[in-house]
Order: sequence, then C-alpha cells, then structure tokens
Amino acid sequence: MAVPAHPTRIRNASVRTARAIAAQLAPELRRHRSLPSDVAVAWAGSRLCGALLGLQGVAGESRAEVIDDCVDILEPELCAAFRATGLGEQPSNAKARRSVRSLLAALPKIQRTLMLDLHAAYERDPAATSRTEIALAYPGIRALCIYRIAHHFHRHGVPLVPRILTESAHASTGIDIHPGAEIGAGCFIDHGTSVVIGETTVIGRNCTLYQGVTLGARRFDRAKDGSIRRGLKRHPTLRDGVTVYANATILGGSTIIGSGSTIAASVLVQESVPSRSVVRPGKNEIIVARSGRTHAASKKRAKSPTH
Repeated sequence: MAVPAHPTRIRNASVRTARAIAAQLAPELRRHRSLPSDVAVAWAGSRLCGALLGLQGVAGESRAEVIDDCVDILEPELCAAFRATGLGEQPSNAKARRSVRSLLAALPKIQRTLMLDLHAAYERDPAATSRTEIALAYPGIRALCIYRIAHHFHRHGVPLVPRILTESAHASTGIDIHPGAEIGAGCFIDHGTSVVIGETTVIGRNCTLYQGVTLGARRFDRAKDGSIRRGLKRHPTLRDGVTVYANATILGGSTIIGSGSTIAASVLVQESVPSRSVVRPGKNEIIVARSGRTHAASKKRAKSPTH
C-alpha cells in the first residue's frame, strides 16, 4: 500500500508549481493580485436578467431580494475591476458604489427597452406561443438582456465587467455582442447561433437579425509603428427597421444600411445601401442528382449581389 505524501511536501510542491505558472504569465497579468470573478459576475448578470424579464429566482424570493442579492455579488467584483486599472482601495470602492447606484437607477429604463425587445420577438416569430416562452427559452432575448446591462456599465467607464457579462451570454447562447455596440429598442435576434456584433456597430430601432449574421470590421487600421489603432468606427450602421437574414456578413465602419432595407441570406455587403433596398445574391447553378442522372435546375451564371 502506497504511503500518502507528507502534507508539508505537497504544499511546498504546490507553491513551486504556482510560481512556475506565474512566471509564464504576461507582465500585465502578473501584476494583478485580485481580479473580478467571471463566475460571480456571470451569476449576478443571469439573476438580474431573470428579475428584469419577470422570471422568479429561488423559490420564495421577491424581485427586490433578487436585485439586492445581485448588488451584493457585483459590488466587490466592480471594486476588483477598478483596482485592476491601478486605482487604490478607497477610489475603487467609491467608483464601485457609484456604478452600482447608477445601475439601480437605470434598471427601470433597461427593462422598458427589454419589454420592447420581447414584444418584437413575439410579433415577428410565428413559432412563439407566448411572451413567457420567449423570456424563458429564447437565446436572443437573454443575450440582449445581458448586453443591455453590460452596455450601461461600458458607457459609465466600468472596466472588465462589461466584457465578462457579454461573454457569459456568448457562452450560453452563441451570440457574441460587444458591450460597446449601440442597439436600439425592438431588436429581435432569431435563433441567434453564431451572431457577431462588433464594438462600434450601431443598430437602429426594430431591427431583426437571424443566425450566423456578422456585423464586423473590414480591416484594422494601424499606426506607423504597426500597432492596431483603437477607438475608430470599424463596424457597420443599421438604420431603423433593417432585416438581415441568415449568414449574411456586413463589414466596415463607413457601411450604412438604410432604413427598412432587407439583406438576404449569405450576402457579403461592404458598401452602403439606400433606404428600402433589397440586397440579394445572384442566381447560382444548382445541380440536382436523381436516379443516377444529373439535372441542371438552373444554368444561369452567378451574378453579383443586386440592390
């Protein structure tokens, strides 16, 4: 029978291993003794989302108790986020308290916007049987709810926590929304898997996106030293009432999709589109094989997307 290792030897080995791991970290990460917990932030975001959508938390909890619990969880994580930027203990605590108070004041407005998102999903999806079903089971409404909380923090200069929130929604829904994006009320993301909405994207009111849509950057501008230039408008703008169908890709900071336009499935758009336009791919040749014979269903040559 093997003799267990002495506890002191195990602790010493653990310390040596931890030091070896720390030595390989990037200098920026080595400096931080305490960072916000992604698990705690994601948990608080999920609970807040439930409260805003009218879903109950643990049995017997009131909505006020859920929100109070979320505040208790979030405040120390906000403190850690501010400390990670180099602020001292007292300034970090003060900023965290202000951020929490700001969020509490904004929650009613965030909820009003979410109710418009919920209504949009019900009105535009014939498969939806009720708003309750959407609130409980639709990934698009969950991703938008988390995004709207994260966007508030982002606008008020909170570091790290907004990205942790939206990445928690990304992990559970497959919808990747940067907290810096601006998304108007009445947004509906149907199915949602693999939707990507970049940092400087602007989406107007009452827009609809389907699965696989990418609102991305066409290129990254670089400074003379070769480093990426940050803070520039890299992602497209969708005016009110735009519909973008599955797997369409719209790229570029100067690309504007006019109000009421429709972008068909699997289209690549890299230039602006006037209002009330339809952008669709040209006809491709489709080959249908049946009973050992091949039939050309369409022999027209592929055309460029038309407006």
